[in-house]
Amino acid sequence: MKSLNTLLVLAALSVSSLAMAEGGSDRTFARMEQAREASLQAFQAAKQEQADASVNTDQSNG
Repeated sequence: MKSLNTLLVLAALSVSSLAMAEGGSDRTFARMEQAREASLQAFQAAKQEQADASVNTDQSNG
């Protein structure tokens, strides 16, 4: 009976630790997604600035 109780306690602790680990991965994924969005916005802004600069250069040469 004691071994069964020990087994049940170990199973309960394992399940709870897996649940905590899953929550951590959700937070990590959310941070990763935010960083990706910020990076994409910065890239698009830089690309737009480069395009604007090339248009201004073309207009000043022409």
